[in-house]
Amino acid sequence: IIRTIGAASTVLLKNVNNALPLKSPKSIGIIGNGAGPGSKGPNGYGDRAATDGVLAVGWGSGTAEFPYLITPLDAITAKAKASGTTVTSSLVDNDLNAAANVAKGKDVALVFVVANSGEGYITVEGNAGDRNDLQAWHGGDALVAKVASANANTIVVVNSVGPITMEAWINNPNVTAVVWSGLPGQEAGNPLTDVLYGLYNPSGRLPYTIGKSINDYSAKVLYNSNSAILQVPYSEGLLVDYRHFDAKNIAPRFEFGFGLSYTKFDYSGLAVSGSTVGGTAPTGSALDPWLHTKVVTVTFTIKNSGPVAGHEVRIRKLDQSAVLGLIYAFLQIPQLYTTPPASANSPPKNLKGFDSVYIEAGQSKTVTIQLSRYDLAFWDVAAQRWRVPTGSHGISIGASSRDIRLKGTLTV
Repeated sequence: IIRTIGAASTVLLKNVNNALPLKSPKSIGIIGNGAGPGSKGPNGYGDRAATDGVLAVGWGSGTAEFPYLITPLDAITAKAKASGTTVTSSLVDNDLNAAANVAKGKDVALVFVVANSGEGYITVEGNAGDRNDLQAWHGGDALVAKVASANANTIVVVNSVGPITMEAWINNPNVTAVVWSGLPGQEAGNPLTDVLYGLYNPSGRLPYTIGKSINDYSAKVLYNSNSAILQVPYSEGLLVDYRHFDAKNIAPRFEFGFGLSYTKFDYSGLAVSGSTVGGTAPTGSALDPWLHTKVVTVTFTIKNSGPVAGHEVRIRKLDQSAVLGLIYAFLQIPQLYTTPPASANSPPKNLKGFDSVYIEAGQSKTVTIQLSRYDLAFWDVAAQRWRVPTGSHGISIGASSRDIRLKGTLTV
């Protein structure tokens, strides 16, 4: 199950001319320390505050011991061996000449970059808990550039705790694909290999926005404090992440909720029904049933219009006690955003629902997402209660916060 979760959460950010999935390459170059084992083993660094090796988990008091840790190098090599592919590697990030030599002449070059963080009682490479910036560690930008200069089919794999800036190489024509693998845990290399070879369709979505610059974000890094206890003003209010980018009309590199697939999905047939009328808004409480009863129903249809069958999906009983059968399908994650009336003084778009839908090639499914009054309300400070603003509420369905496929309205 850990392997499946790792594959399902992998996000495909770039895929030019269907560079992925891999198509029986005869040779692969693997470059970057993040592809291999740590010098002290999986658990050799206290509280996982590692400075080298595959990045599979962050550091701090809440971390855990690895029972085992499968590196991308090991997993890809095992898969390649079974298909007669030769694998060569260079795991020293700052040896750019070695990186170029490994990449040169290969059918595909896989280059790994990382960025880590953790709890503040440990400082790793000058980062006291939080990261100092949004750059890839260990000169990752230079490593990618060097590999791409030597190989016209360079695929970048990112293991990071959050967004990194990619502007130094994202538009390089020799960078044909980018895969964000996050913090995949003990299986690490296996789910990545499943996605690279097309055994699992990448269905993950970005849980944050990747900006073009650190200055694009609403919150700024506090390097120094005038107080013994760090004071954080939270002056951005509700304008966090995609809400800030939308409100300030900033073009991101990759928006919140973004993620490519190995197939194509079409959206159609949006219908919005229901009403918020009825009952009385409670004073003060955010737990009252009046707020959380589902009162609006949104339905639409998604079709898998691609020709590929997808990965194996086991259909189980609702109690998970038995497998009822197998299908070969792709997972799509539609997202529902609301746009409140101007009187609400709210961000332009707000994620209020999403679903995970398995759809076989050529098939369609109807998706239903329900909304409560709470999903449409804002906190009225003067009245000290949640209030659903009157007027037209926009209902948007999309594959990401900016890839909106369907639009409708709900009048209150």
